[in-house]
Amino acid sequence: MNERRWTYLSDMDGVLVQEEHLVPGADEFLKELRANDIGFLVLTNNSIYTPRDLRARLERTGLDIPEEAIWTSALATAKFLASQRPNGSAFVIGEAGLTTALHEVGYVLTERDPDYVVLGETRTYSFSAITRAIRLIEGGAKFIATNPDATGPSMEGSMPATGSVAALIEKATGRSPYYVGKPNPLMMRSALRRLGAHSESTLMIGDRMDTDVHSGIEAGLQTILVLTGISTRESAEHYPYRPTMIIDSIADLVGRTGDPFGEG
Repeated sequence: MNERRWTYLSDMDGVLVQEEHLVPGADEFLKELRANDIGFLVLTNNSIYTPRDLRARLERTGLDIPEEAIWTSALATAKFLASQRPNGSAFVIGEAGLTTALHEVGYVLTERDPDYVVLGETRTYSFSAITRAIRLIEGGAKFIATNPDATGPSMEGSMPATGSVAALIEKATGRSPYYVGKPNPLMMRSALRRLGAHSESTLMIGDRMDTDVHSGIEAGLQTILVLTGISTRESAEHYPYRPTMIIDSIADLVGRTGDPFGEG
């Protein structure tokens, strides 16, 4: 047991950054992982941005994370579709993070008789695009959504996100989408494959019980809930499952990354 070498998966917003600001200690945490050659991936359900975009955003906050260490619901969705129907076609509602990921796995984006309708995050959902998606699904296209998050943050407050628009399309068509992102453990398993890691020696750090901890548990990972984002100690008590550990902040892991649960 003491010989276990941990690998880390970490959510981004609420764990490493809050809005556009660094969570104190996040830079030291990542520096320690690198210094000890500990594998890690940063995960996000946000499908708007490419890993290059996210790297630049994180760099502005003071975090140096390479593109290859960033795993998004858009990348997981593209990988899933490529495994299901190689070189297929899709009608996409989303932004560059999703369209780029699909192009890179050989998908053709089209409005005419696509294999899939793929719904992702966008700042400006178009009623005409949603209408088109409904008609294509009615015509036989399979319905995929990058993630089930109902709302997303903005400077003015909550705004509708993928899950809310998916619910609209589902209500209109009677077809439920297949969600690829958290809490689907598929996203965790694809991240593990990306790292070449095993579930028994990997832990998931997140700020949400309903996505991060849920998907970590379902994928067989140890889980750590941080209190710098959505969930609180009180709200965590409402769920029928528990994280392995609750800590105030990612900073609490600095100096303990090799042995986060005090096994040695």
